[in-house]
Amino acid sequence: MDIKDLLRPTIKALKPYSSARDEFQGATDNMVFLDANENPFENGVNRYPDPLQRTLKSLWSDIKGVPTQNIMFGNGSDEVLDLIYRAFCEPNQDNVITLPPTYGMYEVLANLNAISIKKVNLDENFQPKVDEILSVVDDNSKLLFICSPNNPSGNSFNAKAIERLVFEFKGIVVIDEAYIDFSKEQSWVSKLDLFPNLIVTQTVSKAYAMAGIRLGICYASTEIISVLNAIKPPYNINELTQKKAIELLSIKDLAENQIQDILSEREQLVEALKSVDYISKIYPTDANFVLVKVDDANKRYNQLIEKGIVIRNRTTQPGCENTLRLTVGTPTENKILIDTLKSI
Repeated sequence: MDIKDLLRPTIKALKPYSSARDEFQGATDNMVFLDANENPFENGVNRYPDPLQRTLKSLWSDIKGVPTQNIMFGNGSDEVLDLIYRAFCEPNQDNVITLPPTYGMYEVLANLNAISIKKVNLDENFQPKVDEILSVVDDNSKLLFICSPNNPSGNSFNAKAIERLVFEFKGIVVIDEAYIDFSKEQSWVSKLDLFPNLIVTQTVSKAYAMAGIRLGICYASTEIISVLNAIKPPYNINELTQKKAIELLSIKDLAENQIQDILSEREQLVEALKSVDYISKIYPTDANFVLVKVDDANKRYNQLIEKGIVIRNRTTQPGCENTLRLTVGTPTENKILIDTLKSI
């Protein structure tokens, strides 16, 4: 597969903007910077940030074992997804495929970019219907979005099903791994060398406890990464985000210890939910949340709100009638949740 054949003609012809910090990439010590029209008075944020986040990227590369040239950062994963749309989908012409119930931003971004959507609902076990997915593909199907572990169901998709889709789909397959750190399944990042049409996205918002700094990660071939770097805003990751990410990622075992705590709490939460009489089903989860089926989702959601507990009501999503999505909280928060569920 030649990735260039999938790119929009305008993207192939695009001459990227070159910022001041793109043009000068040498050592910064003892240099006088008069190139970017910045305010010269130092306060920690008066200079433009590194447009390619080299220090942060090197740290993340060491943590994940992925070469820096296969990594791009976005202002949240949503920016990464939007850039993928812009690179590969021609407005009012191309289409993408989504697998509901799934992350809602795929559809929002499609609408923003004037791209039509083909939806193939997951089966009753929240697994992809591979034959049906491939049957709806046409010459203008450019992107296939796979969310695994899936949001809102929480389960991971069958690996053989995903592999077949990546192999047989003739466009770009985007595997959203926002919750991969809570799963025992292997990340698809390890398969980048096998599939040139594969893009994997992750985030520091969940397992790494940095939702507030808005930092998303994209992994892909060097060819795709170079295209996305060419079309992203020049300084898309601000200085404060880069500094905070470096600070927290540099604390040894911080994220891993928190992940293990969340997994332990998830196990206890699932066990406790079994004793709530109006919960008829607890769905398998590889994420930091649990989807449950109740007798009346709207009623139970409103009761919890009245008690000061905010969860997500997913009852309007395909295959999710009368379901609630419960994020795994701290031990104290989980106890409050369980006590409240039993009392309403």
